[in-house]
Amino acid sequence: MIRYVTEFIGTFFLVLTIGLVVLTEAPLGAVAIGSVLMVMVYMGGHVSGGHYNPAVSLAAGFAGKLAKRELLPYWLSQLAGAVVAALAALAILGRTFAPAPGPDASISAALLVELLFAFALCLVVLNTATHPKTKGNSYYGLAIGFTVLVGAIAGGAISGGAFNPAVGVGPILVHALAGDGGYSDLLLYIVGPLMGGFLAAVVFRQQERADPSPD
Repeated sequence: MIRYVTEFIGTFFLVLTIGLVVLTEAPLGAVAIGSVLMVMVYMGGHVSGGHYNPAVSLAAGFAGKLAKRELLPYWLSQLAGAVVAALAALAILGRTFAPAPGPDASISAALLVELLFAFALCLVVLNTATHPKTKGNSYYGLAIGFTVLVGAIAGGAISGGAFNPAVGVGPILVHALAGDGGYSDLLLYIVGPLMGGFLAAVVFRQQERADPSPD
């Protein structure tokens, strides 16, 4: 149970930070988002793996780093954390938020950005946090946080910069239920990141097979 609580907490603070940054138009917002993911990964990595992202959990499951039976509980914990965080942002600021593609971005461009940066994130997680040869390293949180930072800066204006179904689904649900928007972008933030996570697992398994040498 503590693993699921940890996933809830980490996802909560990730999504809360995103919401407050977006709603207040905080400077260096991408830095805040990458940083909160980094510290939450260090907080919970040794307990739950520090996924805070259904795409990462999917990648870990297909890569053999998370039991398949754990996928649904992980996803439910992450989605619950995201919904509660979106509600907390509403309680704090009186406004909702939701990721959305840039006004000049096509759906195909936004989908590709979500897929590619989710792929990068999941591949970094698998190689720095689960590979036997990187076991016990102290840099995995930095690597994961900086991957999201790069994605937010490079792709945020195109896709909305979620790279995480929980970041998409939780805020969009609260935003829509509050009467502030609809569900039109929901599939973008589910399909793109999950496809990226699956592809990352495929590549990671090939990486492991290609390097059989001892540590």
